[in-house]
This record gives sequence, C-alpha cells and structure tokens, in this order.
Amino acid sequence: MLIAGNASVVDVAMTGVAESANTNLRDSLPGKTGAFSRFEWMLARRYLGSRRKETFISVISIISFVGIMLGVATLIIVMAVMNGFRTELLDRILGINGHLIVAPTEYALTDYDAVASRLEAVDGVIYAFPLIEGEVLASGGKGGSGARVRGMREGDLKRLPSVGSNIVEGTLDGFDAGDGVAIGAVMARNLNLYLGDSITLVTPDGNKTAFGVTPRVKSYPVTAIFEMGMSEYDNIFVFMPLLEAQLYFNKEQVVDVIETFITDADDVEKMRGPMEAGAERPISVSDWRQRNASFFSALEVERNVMFLILTLILLIAALNIVSGLFMLVKEKGSDIAILRTMGATRGAVMRIFLITGASIGVFGTIAGFGLGVLFSQNINAMGEGLSSLLGTSVWDPTVRFLSEIPARLDMGETLMVVFMALGLSLLATLFPAWRAARLDPVEALRYE
Repeated sequence: MLIAGNASVVDVAMTGVAESANTNLRDSLPGKTGAFSRFEWMLARRYLGSRRKETFISVISIISFVGIMLGVATLIIVMAVMNGFRTELLDRILGINGHLIVAPTEYALTDYDAVASRLEAVDGVIYAFPLIEGEVLASGGKGGSGARVRGMREGDLKRLPSVGSNIVEGTLDGFDAGDGVAIGAVMARNLNLYLGDSITLVTPDGNKTAFGVTPRVKSYPVTAIFEMGMSEYDNIFVFMPLLEAQLYFNKEQVVDVIETFITDADDVEKMRGPMEAGAERPISVSDWRQRNASFFSALEVERNVMFLILTLILLIAALNIVSGLFMLVKEKGSDIAILRTMGATRGAVMRIFLITGASIGVFGTIAGFGLGVLFSQNINAMGEGLSSLLGTSVWDPTVRFLSEIPARLDMGETLMVVFMALGLSLLATLFPAWRAARLDPVEALRYE
C-alpha cells in the first residue's frame, strides 16, 4: 500500500467511461456526484498504487504504514502487560494480605476469637483471622536466609487464597495438631529442603535470663510446600500453627492483628466505619492501599509515562503521512489542475487526497491492532521460543516478582489506542489535502 501513481487523471476518467458507456467524462466528475463518490475512491486507489517514478514517495508511505502498525501494536502490548502486572501483583498481594488490617489500640488482642467472629458478622466481610507475625533467620540443608513467620490457624490458612489452593507438596490437614510448618517452593529450593526435612528458625526474641534475652533456636519439620507464583513471597513466608507461634514469639494468649477480607477490595473506605463499630472494642484499621501505596503509585506512574513515550511513535508515523502527501500533491499538480478545469470542485480534490492519506492510517491501525492482540495473547509462548533460540531465559522469576509475563487486554484502553491512531492519521491528512484543494490550476499548468 503506497502513495504513488503516474497514471494521469485523464486515464482514470477514460477508464470510468469505458466501464459505463452511457456516462460521459464530465458526468463522472465529482461536480456531478455526491461527496465520496465512486470517482473519488477510484482516483485515490490509483494514487495508492505503486509506480516506478514515485519510488521515494512509496518508501515514505511504507515507513508511515509500518510506523503506525508498530506504534499501535506496541501501545496495545505495553498497556496489556502493565495491566497484567497490576492485576497479578494485586491478586498476589491481596491473596496473602488482608484487605483491612485491624490492630489493637488500648490493650492487647486477648479476645481475638470473639473479635474475629464479630468482624465476620459485618455485612461485606468474607472472613477474618487472627495473626502473629515475626522476622526470623531460616536455615536448612544449604545456607540460610531471612524469613517472615506467620502464625495462623489451620482453617484460616486453608481459606487464604494464595496458600490453601496452591499446595504443591504435603498437606495442611492436621496443621494445628502438629508441630510442622509450611514453606514456599523458592525457599525450599534455595535452602535445599524437601518434604519431611527440618528447617531451623532463629529469632532474637527468645528466653529472658539474668544476662538478658537470648536468641531462640528451634527446628520444625516441613509438612507442606506451597507455590503462589510470586517468587518474592515463595521465598520469604513460613506458616506456623498459631498456638506454636504464640509460644515461639513469647506472645501467649494474644495475637498481633486480625486481617479481614471483604467482597470488594476497592471498598475499603466504606468498610472502615462498620468494622470499627462491629469490633466492639478500641481498634485502628489500615487497608492494603496504605500499606502498598508507594508500590502501586510507582506502577501507575510508570504505566502513564510508557503510554506517553510510545505515543510518539504514532506522531512520527503521522508526520510521515504529511510529508508523503505533500510530495504527492507536488507530483500530481498537473493532474489536479486538469481535474479542476474539467469541473471537479475543491471539496472533491480535498476528499481524494484525504482518502489517500487516511487509508494508510486505517490499514496500518488495523494491522497494528491484530498484531498487538495476537502478541499479547501469546506473549509467554513467544518468550519461551525466544529463550530457546537464545539459549538463555528472557524472564527470570528469581529477579522479578512474578513467575511469568502477565498480559491482560482491556478493551476500553485498546479501543482508545485504535481511535487515537485513526484520529492522528486523519488529522495528518487534512492540511496536505487542503493545500491540494487550494492549488491554482493556471499556476499548475503554466509550465506544463
């Protein structure tokens, strides 16, 4: 699809005469027909055809088409990946962390069972569970690393979305009655631990003696291994029975917080008041947005900046359309003059070049839309193919948060990209088409 063509308008008109014996040349001109008539489309098609004399114009047209196609495709792919990142990270983070976290203010949570039950009775709350959390040093068959121990009840752990449904080895049955722990698959691999092996946990908050507090060191068998799909969490969390965690961290009969999950994670502000009233005791309530504000703000800023930067590709392609049309108008000056002398209106000439330039934008946008959707839906398969070709991993889950490249197409944003590309392409054709319509036939034919 190229902006070129050395066929004169007389040839085009004669073709129309040959196709309709009952219509003369002047009757086929735009002055005798309506806007966007068959004659205008026929002449625009001729200008889109490849001719040897206008090779340079053809190259510019190819660059414009490819630029719009790649610009649209790149925008769709990048927006899909950014949406996928936000959705996946949100699901992973909220799959293990509560939407609203209830903490005591005046006295410790010794009545955590009753408070959790009252919070679950609040309309909109799915479930609430008491929790103890502490930092430890974990070691196994090979080396050691920092870890975060969470003390939870068996029933609560099974209901936790990211853990209960992602056990890859072992089981959570009998978790409360035993003395074992559940660890992530990445931690098990890094510490060379298998099901049934012992993991040693060290915390500085141990026994109080006359010489101060001594570190507490204790080993626990690994009874379950989970894999959330988020390497950061699979490498740091250790789940322990709540009663054992209370003994281990010297917090008998109390818990640190009560985490709650609600039906809609975006309704946290609406749920604050009902939960404070439903707890029936002094509490402070924080939500997931406060705890992860900087993380998601940075993600949103990056997404918006990427959108603005990649939009420049479309602007460059639109400028190529402008330059290509100006060169075509210069080349076809005599043809335009002949059209005007035969009765074509300025509006008809403008529409001819409008169709010629806009066609590049329309077909480039359609091609970019198809390429972007196809790539977004098969991005992981393409990544695996590229990894096989290069002999190295293009997506290392140990370096990034997620185990695979996420992509989620949002039809609203995708259509916005398509309409934006079409709008820029149309705007790029207006001025050159207007200049073509304003061309003076006398000046154009003076030196012919």
